[in-house]
Amino acid sequence: MQDLGLSHLWSQGDFVMRATAIILLIMSLLSWIVILTKAWDLVRLKKMAHGAEKRFWHSDDFDHALETLGASDANPFRTLAIAGKEAAQHHRASQPQLHDVMDISDWLTRSLKSAIDEAVARMQSGLAVLASVGSTAPFVGLFGTVWGIYHALIGIGASGVPTIDKVAGPVGEALIMTAFGLAVAIPAVLGYNALTRGNKAIISKLNRFAHDLHAYFVTGARIRPASARADDNAVRLAAARQ
Repeated sequence: MQDLGLSHLWSQGDFVMRATAIILLIMSLLSWIVILTKAWDLVRLKKMAHGAEKRFWHSDDFDHALETLGASDANPFRTLAIAGKEAAQHHRASQPQLHDVMDISDWLTRSLKSAIDEAVARMQSGLAVLASVGSTAPFVGLFGTVWGIYHALIGIGASGVPTIDKVAGPVGEALIMTAFGLAVAIPAVLGYNALTRGNKAIISKLNRFAHDLHAYFVTGARIRPASARADDNAVRLAAARQ
């Protein structure tokens, strides 16, 4: 029994067992690379999103507002603002073209939606790897376990001594592959859920920012929150009563 363990499983395993272990190792490395990389990107995006709308809309003009978003093209808020500006300028200054059949509101909606879709695609890139690893790693580990138990039972049968101590060791070794599969899948699933939840928060802010940009380029004024409009109405009513 002292000879049993991971090293014994590797040394006594055949090509299929070793290939299964290597596949699980590669899947684990890929999932952790994606988790760490996307987590860093998410932290960076949260820093960009923190106070971005407030700084932008409290600027004196549009050029200064862009400066508050930084100079990095990786900032989706800056990309969205530039896309809206370019779409408005192109629609108003271009010669008659097919898109002129659309009014500026529809044209801006299309352009801003395209910019948001590109930002969402960048944020969600790599998450398919986590989903694939999380859904397949347990079955890969289970396959290694079944294969290991099969060869263990063949070896025990050939030895002619089917006692419990001869069965427990090899079968226990084979079950390690199932544990490996779960150890690979669980971080991938948790990482996928956490990253998806974080991306949804950023996407919600991008949609709200795009809504305000649309109103700004169409009407020249940002749509104010309902609470701010209610405060203004209360002020006007108070002034009228006086």
